Amino acid sequence: MNASPASANSHGSNRDREIVDARVIVTCPGRNFVTLKIETRSGITGLGDATLNGRELAVASYLQDHVVPNLIGRDAGRIEDIWQFLYRGAYWRRGPVTMTAIAAVDVALWDILGKLAGLPLYQLLGGRSREGALVYGHANGRDIAEASDAVGRFIEQGFLAVRAQCGVPGVKKAYGISSGKAYEPAESELPLETVWSTPKYLQTVPQLFERLRADHGNDVHLLHDVHHRLTPIEAARLARDLEPYRLFWLEDATPAENQKSFELIRQHSTTPLAVGEVFNSIWDCKHLVENQLIDYIRTTLVHGGGITHLRRLADFAALHQVRTGFHGATDLSPVCMGAALHFDTWVPNFGIQEYMFHTDETNEVFPHDYVFRAGRLHCGEAPGHGVDIDEKLAAKFPYAPKQLPVARLEDGTMWDW
Repeated sequence: MNASPASANSHGSNRDREIVDARVIVTCPGRNFVTLKIETRSGITGLGDATLNGRELAVASYLQDHVVPNLIGRDAGRIEDIWQFLYRGAYWRRGPVTMTAIAAVDVALWDILGKLAGLPLYQLLGGRSREGALVYGHANGRDIAEASDAVGRFIEQGFLAVRAQCGVPGVKKAYGISSGKAYEPAESELPLETVWSTPKYLQTVPQLFERLRADHGNDVHLLHDVHHRLTPIEAARLARDLEPYRLFWLEDATPAENQKSFELIRQHSTTPLAVGEVFNSIWDCKHLVENQLIDYIRTTLVHGGGITHLRRLADFAALHQVRTGFHGATDLSPVCMGAALHFDTWVPNFGIQEYMFHTDETNEVFPHDYVFRAGRLHCGEAPGHGVDIDEKLAAKFPYAPKQLPVARLEDGTMWDW
């Protein structure tokens, strides 16, 4: 007689999958990370990233005080039902804190499912669509020449795509400039107040990309992040001015609360547009996607409700020829990056993956099996998403309060950072 599924797999029964523990781990190996660890009765554990840069403890509290008590005793294999419970069962839906907490649970459950099945996560989603995920790095400089040198160094490292930012004359602290160190914007306990000048910026950026194409040719993919600094008509002007330099994308050209604002940019330029790292649900990009006002959707697993929700968003985007371009800065832990790479490996309408180097301390706290090779990141073959946490080492790096900067115009007006 053939063995039943439960007896064939010692972890296959409802009792084996029962969630018996879930705990929140906060650590700061160079920057703050929040991790959710879920454990089943059979001893299988799963990890989910719950980091929200500058608001980490809000998510930690939401998880510990409101979500974790609702997880104990549930079947870890009922991923969809648990997602719906946490989303539809909460009267106060959506928002970055809620959706980051849901994402942490969701990714941890997918990690557990992969370990139960003995399969890497991408196999659970449907298998490979590609051998590796194209990634872009972050090059920056205090001026155009320094930025061009930095782009050259990324190309030498094997990157096929590079995001380029440079200082703006007359602007003391422009976005994305690190002065030789890895860029980490959350650098002070209270928000640093910076000063912004749109006219000076609009004059500088086309000069930057003219220089980059002259120095590095047309083979490298070049990207640029506006970081929500422009009005729609200013964004349209910049997108038009950058057309000769054939950008891979222009990111976050204008705040997207009003999704129709991207219609104005589209009317004036064919520069590809990317947006969405601050989005939390499919509703934040519905008009943008179905009207093909963007080319890449940047919503990330950790802030968009996890794999369960992002899979729906990606399928919706594919109907309108919009590709993924997940946020992947160092304010997301290797847990998120590992899960994202499995998603990238599977998703049919993949575009590109952002990739910044974590510190050595972070990599030691979060051992992982993904690797960078020849311009692409490759997920591993370990069951689940392939990322673990060294809790003893994590405990040696206590939480350090840090907030993101804010920006004002030169006359003192509050602006979008």
